[in-house]
Amino acid sequence: MAYEVNGKQIATTENGFLESLDDWDRAVAEVIATAEGITLTQDHWDVIEYLRDAYVNHNGEQPNNRAILKAIQEKWPGRKVDNKTLFDLYPGNPSKQAGKIAGLPESLRKGGY
Repeated sequence: MAYEVNGKQIATTENGFLESLDDWDRAVAEVIATAEGITLTQDHWDVIEYLRDAYVNHNGEQPNNRAILKAIQEKWPGRKVDNKTLFDLYPGNPSKQAGKIAGLPESLRKGGY
C-alpha cells in the first residue's frame, strides 16, 4: 500500500502506517486522514502534534489513550475532555488512528486505556 501526495508515492506498511517518519508532513497527514474518513480540525492537530512530540522528542514514546487524554485536558483548560471526546475525533482508536495520521510507526501494544 502507498499514499500518493503531490504526485509522490509514500511507502507504507500493509496496515497503512508510513515506513519512514521522514516522509511525513501536513499534506501527508491530510491524505492519511482522508483515507481514514477524517477531516482534520485544530482539535485533531493538537492530538497529532502531541503524539509527534512524544515520539520524536521522548525516545520513541507512543502514548496510550489515557496519556493522550491527560495531555489534551491540560492543553484545553476549561473544556470538558473525556474518552468520548477522543473517540469522537478518532473513532478507530485515538492512540492508533491518530498515530497513523501523525506518521508514527504502528504501535503493537494492546488496549489503549
